[in-house]
Amino acid sequence: QVQLVESGGGLVQAGGSLRLSCAASGRAFSDYYIAWFRQIPGKAREFVAAVNWGGGTTTYPDSIKDRFIISRDNTKNTVYLQMNSLKPEDTAVYYCAAQSGPVTPTTMRVWEDYDYWGQGAQVTVSS
Repeated sequence: QVQLVESGGGLVQAGGSLRLSCAASGRAFSDYYIAWFRQIPGKAREFVAAVNWGGGTTTYPDSIKDRFIISRDNTKNTVYLQMNSLKPEDTAVYYCAAQSGPVTPTTMRVWEDYDYWGQGAQVTVSS
């Protein structure tokens, strides 16, 4: 299994940027497909971005594409989420998650298909 720890959250003004990190320990990091989800209290967990095992393929929902960038460095066992042009509606707790697969275009976006989760990082965007 793998343990995940997020960092880099905080308070930022609208239009600003933040970079979240997700550090992994345990089983071989490159065995896992990694995604970021976010959640607002009282709402369902929302898919934000995913990256495949080698880092060559990334996926975003249309609402996020062109503003956020997911990347991974398997030599550092870390996944990053660069968030640009932040909006107040991006305010949420952001979680990284891992699954070993198999992964389909559908399952990569479904939080229930991920086996391991970090504790979450709060991101607050002020207007």
